[in-house]
Amino acid sequence: MRDLENIQGSRIYGRRQGKPLTPSRQKLVDELLPRLVVDAADSDTAVEINDLFAADIEDLWFEVGFGKGEHLAWQAAHHPNTGFIGCEPFLNGIAGLLGHVEAQSLENVRIFTDDARLLMDRLPDASIGRFFVLFPDPWPKARHHKRRFINPGNLDVIARLLKDGAELRVGTDHMDYCRWTLMQLMRRDDFEWIAAGPDDWRQRPAGWPPSRYEAKALTQGRKSAYLRFRRKAR
Repeated sequence: MRDLENIQGSRIYGRRQGKPLTPSRQKLVDELLPRLVVDAADSDTAVEINDLFAADIEDLWFEVGFGKGEHLAWQAAHHPNTGFIGCEPFLNGIAGLLGHVEAQSLENVRIFTDDARLLMDRLPDASIGRFFVLFPDPWPKARHHKRRFINPGNLDVIARLLKDGAELRVGTDHMDYCRWTLMQLMRRDDFEWIAAGPDDWRQRPAGWPPSRYEAKALTQGRKSAYLRFRRKAR
């Protein structure tokens, strides 16, 4: 998620593109992306989820800021009957995910190339079975905390979107962001923390593949936290 610095309201903080794309990656953007992109032209119209995918899906999972797409592609390959929407405005990250989609012939991935919240507001209530916010920019300076994706307003929307019993996953290698996330979630009555002991958040659980951000943190002497929250029944 850190290839893009963050998003706040309708404003995106950070770059939309880094290094120039290779010809092969540019071809994917030109030819494959238009077939996978979620159209945001009509912001007043609710998204019909089944219209996004060629085949019927059993569930919908949603990832905000998918980086280069390794995690999303892994999940999509292991859950072929689930539809996936990944949100990422950073073009190089989008090209990375497209490379995985092409290499693995993934049919259940769709991409939103703008601020995730523009799309979240258009999705139906109780439509998402799992929501991922993995290694977001921690915005460590106090004056920038308002830019953190995990905040009361976004959590209100996520709570609306998640099905009863659905899961919100937040990964971070920044312990202040870990504490911030727990503070934001534990004060709510619509989420419960799925943790019976320290190993439940200190050890990466099954079904949560490693990421480049986790590996980078380990090389720099930082451990990661793997936070899982369940949407309580309405």
